Amino acid sequence: MQRKHLAWHETMELHELTASTANNLIALKMHLHEVTDPKLHALYEDTIKALESNLKELLHFYSMAPTENRNNKSKGEHEDMTGFYAGHLLGMLKCCIKNYATAITETATPQLRDTFVKQLNGAIKIHAKVFNFMMERGLYHAYDLHKMLENDKMTAKKALEL
Repeated sequence: MQRKHLAWHETMELHELTASTANNLIALKMHLHEVTDPKLHALYEDTIKALESNLKELLHFYSMAPTENRNNKSKGEHEDMTGFYAGHLLGMLKCCIKNYATAITETATPQLRDTFVKQLNGAIKIHAKVFNFMMERGLYHAYDLHKMLENDKMTAKKALEL
């Protein structure tokens, strides 16, 4: 049976991928002019094109997101780049946490495992601080799916327009 909307869990995965892709695209575009090696510059351009295409494909699925809370209006766009910088930092920390967790499962040396665990716990603490920073400033809407998805679309649009 084909559904007319996405499931909640896949909507959250869509959100995570869209937010991460948009933030990475912004970062690539911001640094493209600094890449002087011609081959690496071409790789950056290829990656930018691929991420732009990916974002456009992902945005088509937003119309299929669950409709609960759709009458809420999203907050206006932030004039500065605070949201981008905070989101980029949050995404980076999520990746670090996942990498530490994976590394721990592959570690046989107790001292190295202890080091990874200590660093994982540190990354978790910093992640919480960044998350709270974003929540306090209305940059992350963890409890409002509609606002979170609207913010994803706004960030993706900004990334595509750069």
